[in-house]
Parts: sequence; structure tokens; C-alpha cells
Amino acid sequence: MSAQPGPSRSGKIVSTDSPHSSSSQSVKIVTADPSAIGLFGLAIVTLVASSQKLEITDGLSYVIPWAVFLGAFAQLFACIQDAKHNNTFGMTAFGAYAFFWFSMAGSWLIKLGVFGAALADAIDPKQLGFAFLGYLIFTLFMTIGATETNKVLLIIFALIDLLFLGLTLSSFDIAAEASHRLAAFAELGIAIVSFYGCGASVLNTHFGRTFLPVGAPLRIFKK
Repeated sequence: MSAQPGPSRSGKIVSTDSPHSSSSQSVKIVTADPSAIGLFGLAIVTLVASSQKLEITDGLSYVIPWAVFLGAFAQLFACIQDAKHNNTFGMTAFGAYAFFWFSMAGSWLIKLGVFGAALADAIDPKQLGFAFLGYLIFTLFMTIGATETNKVLLIIFALIDLLFLGLTLSSFDIAAEASHRLAAFAELGIAIVSFYGCGASVLNTHFGRTFLPVGAPLRIFKK
């Protein structure tokens, strides 16, 4: 979720102090933009999860590994790489959503009784509702930040807002059916737009030109 197109660069200072010199040399190390792999992970996990919400598929058993390895680990890898690029926005976004999918996978395992009947029987969906509400608040201010990235990422964050709004209302049993459908279609939308963003990140860099346009930032908050 880099705010700048093309490969990012991270720099580190290498000291060249010696008895005859007190200068320092700045070494720039070129590293690849991790946005593509992070968006790919987001696209896959939301595609699989939305199929379950839309009742195209049944159960959570096969959703869990994709939540862990694509939703969580792929985005965590992108988070760590964005941290090396000094990209606070990308690091925070990928990291926060990586840990969301770790937590969801754990919650589903509890629901399925993997950790015992006592935990499964003590589930209160409203606790997840408060977690979803927290992520809704987080995503709303990240959406503001996304106005300074590109329009593809802005659309993804707007859809994530709708996803967490639907999940929050559904967990609190507020217009449960309608809010569940809202979450399901928003999640499917996230998958589709994330696939496009992943393709744009890879192909634009690979061909060295705008192969798939992502749209200029809105520039409505930054002077």
C-alpha cells in the first residue's frame, strides 16, 4: 500500500570512521515494493471468505488456512517490507489487517470446537462486534490517508469500511440479514479490486510504464 509508484528505496547509514576520517557514507539499497504480494493475500482471503458469506460455499474449515497464510502471513510480510521502506501508512495497514486475519482464524477455530467445548459454548458474538467496530474506526481514518495514495487503494479502503460496517451491525443483530449481505458483497468487491491493484503493482513496475492505471491521489487533505 505504498503511497508512491514504482520500486521503493530504503537507506541505511554505514559508518566509515577511521583514524584518518570521520565521514559517513549513505548507502541506498533498492528493494521491491511489497504492495503486490500484500494485495494478493488480501484478494485471495476475501474471495474465499465472501464465497462463504454469500452461501456459495459452506463451512469455515477451508477458509481458515487461507485466512492464516494469505490474509495474515502475506500481509504481515508486506508490512515488514513496508517498514523497511519507511512507509508508515503501508506498514500500519498491512500489519493491522494481517493481525485481523490471525484473530479471525483463531475465532473460527474456537467456534468449531478445536480448543474444546467449553470455549465454543461460551461464545458471545457481541465481543466480535466490538472488535469489528474498532476496525471500522481504524479503517475510516486509514481511508482518509488513502486519498493520498491512489484511487484503487481508496476504493479498497472504502469497501473495507462497508465490510466492517456490515460485520459490526450483523454481530450486534441490527438488521442482521441486510448487514450480512452488505458485508458479503463488500468483501467480494475488496477481492476484485485487490486483484486489479495487485496486477497493476506488478505489471506497471515490470513494464516500466502505466500498464494498468491506478488513478492519481485526490490531494484533498494534504497541502
